Amino acid sequence: MTASIERYTRTAVILHWLIAFGVLFMFALGWYMSELPKDGAKAMSYDLFDLGLYTWHLAEEASPRTFYFNLHKSIGVTLLALILIRVVWRLTHRPPALLGTLKAWEKALANKVHTLLYLLMVAMPVSGLIMAVASKYGVKWFGLPLLSGLDDKGLREIFVEVHELVGVVFITFIVLHILGALKHRFINRDDTLKRMSIH
Repeated sequence: MTASIERYTRTAVILHWLIAFGVLFMFALGWYMSELPKDGAKAMSYDLFDLGLYTWHLAEEASPRTFYFNLHKSIGVTLLALILIRVVWRLTHRPPALLGTLKAWEKALANKVHTLLYLLMVAMPVSGLIMAVASKYGVKWFGLPLLSGLDDKGLREIFVEVHELVGVVFITFIVLHILGALKHRFINRDDTLKRMSIH
């Protein structure tokens, strides 16, 4: 069965794992930066997350909160580009058929969950981007001005709520997705996970 398994394309697999790790990192970064004080001392360089692994040097001083918020926006824009590429790839390349051992209801559930994950995967960075543009700061991509801020407090407050709500729903479905994959690996003992492995 392993020899004849139909897998996702190499491009789809690479995009899947890049985006997956990127999204999980963004959730961790979002939690980390939300705890930072608004009146922190400004600096020209930052030891990323105080881990001693990499020091990021800036062109101008920024507070820790500003630095990490800008990093969050920059990675978010990059992820959105990768997600859009993945959506186009998915629409233009037929995914492998679900395993024949799955019951009809399992196939229907898998298709619905995947569709919802795609929608959430797009909604998360888009809502964040609108929220950022609605602020007075706008969006910089790794220090390069990208979009000017509208300074629209009402719109920003709406999308702060939207971004947080989408985030809660998204992380819930990510956890369910991971649990489903683990079930296939350790309980069903089928080849579902191998379809998304680099070959």
